[in-house]
Amino acid sequence: MGVTKEDVESAIAAALSPSHLVVTDTSGGCGASYEIEVVSEKFEGKRLLERHRLVNTALAPHMAEIHAVSIKKALTPAQAQPQPEPAADKPQA
Repeated sequence: MGVTKEDVESAIAAALSPSHLVVTDTSGGCGASYEIEVVSEKFEGKRLLERHRLVNTALAPHMAEIHAVSIKKALTPAQAQPQPEPAADKPQA
């Protein structure tokens, strides 16, 4: 069998110590395609391209067996926090 979801999760967890990680097998179970959402302090001060490179580097040992990786989110913990809704202007009576 190819690369499992657990293989991907463990490689990313070991390299990035994420506070949030969601790995979805989008290949129908054969392990050839994954979507990834990851939140890590190791992304602090890094541009998006650098963050994606960190994820790809973590997966390097498995990339020969993976056809596609889609990194949907690569955020810092601060970026992952819900943003407060702006106060709506209320008409005065």
